[in-house]
Amino acid sequence: MENGKINKIKQLRLKYLGEKVSNSESGKVVKEKSFAFAIRVVKLKQHLNKVKKEFSMSAQLQDSGTSIGANVREAYRGESNPDFVHKLGVSLKECNESQFWLELLFATEYITEAEFESIYADALALDNIITSIILTKKRNMTKK
Repeated sequence: MENGKINKIKQLRLKYLGEKVSNSESGKVVKEKSFAFAIRVVKLKQHLNKVKKEFSMSAQLQDSGTSIGANVREAYRGESNPDFVHKLGVSLKECNESQFWLELLFATEYITEAEFESIYADALALDNIITSIILTKKRNMTKK
């Protein structure tokens, strides 16, 4: 996605939600990375549909890959700490499912090794970030 579109999204969020919500450092990295991953997944699905005539696995990947960011967004608007952890847990499960579909697409030769390594690395990075946030939040919840 070109930077102009991302900047427009940020401007609208700032205008309508205010600076605290739109520019909060809390979760900024995971929100941005999960959104960027969703864009990559959608573009990969488009490529697989058009060039490889593959529709089933790519649709599954799009469902799980875009759900990661949606659940991250929900988590940061959660009703409580347990709700936050639960929503991020769902996001983590969707991340793991995305890894499965990427592995299968690679193993069945729908995507090249270079394509696989690039997007799979992003999925693993998201997995690590989300896991770390969950563990930190759980640790902080037990201290109170």
